[in-house]
Amino acid sequence: MALERTFSIIKPDATRRNLTGAINAKIEAAGLRIVAQKRVHMTRKQAETFYAVHKERPFFGELVEQMSAAPVVVQVLEGDNAIKRYRDVMGATNPANADAGTIRKEFALNMGENSVHGSDAPETAAIEIAQWFSGNEIVG
Repeated sequence: MALERTFSIIKPDATRRNLTGAINAKIEAAGLRIVAQKRVHMTRKQAETFYAVHKERPFFGELVEQMSAAPVVVQVLEGDNAIKRYRDVMGATNPANADAGTIRKEFALNMGENSVHGSDAPETAAIEIAQWFSGNEIVG
């Protein structure tokens, strides 16, 4: 297996409901280590930059509004095949389609407020991590 890092966001719908600890417990139970974590209030500009890949999609404005409406918890996770492992523990984007025991099945409110974000590829993870963390903030 390959030791890798991935990026995670615990979204405003989850932080408003004080679910950070419960979500972190699921992350750690999946064999991932949280090697960097901080609570931030994403600005509108930061949200637009982070989700720029979706700029032409009809949900972009709503996504930016949701992500900048309340604090989030940004994280770097590390482990064997961390990207796939975290995507598995997150569950399907639509919580109605998520497997039992996944973060989104247990905590998401709906498809738009689905509690967490995770990187989808090593290249994406590197870009996302660099947007929120400097090297000395990541402690393995």
